[in-house]
Amino acid sequence: MIDQISAIYGRFLAWLAMLGCAILMAMMLIIVVDVALRNLAIDGLPGGLAWSTEISELMLYLITMCVAPWLLRQGQHIRVDIVLQSIPARLAWYFEWLGDLIGMGCCLVVACYGAQAAWSSYLSGAVNIKTLVTPEWWALAPLPLVFVLLGIEMIFRMIRLQRGVRGPRHDAVGAA
Repeated sequence: MIDQISAIYGRFLAWLAMLGCAILMAMMLIIVVDVALRNLAIDGLPGGLAWSTEISELMLYLITMCVAPWLLRQGQHIRVDIVLQSIPARLAWYFEWLGDLIGMGCCLVVACYGAQAAWSSYLSGAVNIKTLVTPEWWALAPLPLVFVLLGIEMIFRMIRLQRGVRGPRHDAVGAA
């Protein structure tokens, strides 16, 4: 049963990563159009997209939010594991557990504080005023959702660690 849930969850994270790729493509197109409009004087068209920088900043954030849980699942987050690779395997396995527990705790704390910040922003009606005027909570809302997803992935990581060989993980190992 847990394997089926994990597989479904993995497909959801892959879909989210693809959404991140689509956002990256859209961001690239916006930047190309903005640069083209600024450098090519075409009658009837604006001399650039005034909002492109602001939207690109938000898109970079959204790309990170979409791809982070998938990267964690793939074992592709930045990881300094030289100590884990050099100590006895069983001890390294315990440190992997400790790291996952700390990671899950951090994810839950960030999710809680992120949800509080987004809710507070929503209630106060705070807005970001730049080229575009947008509600502040729009940018804050993805943060707690993604950290809940990261926390869920930490649980699946611990299940996989429990079922695996009693040693350090070997995904994304930089030193062996």
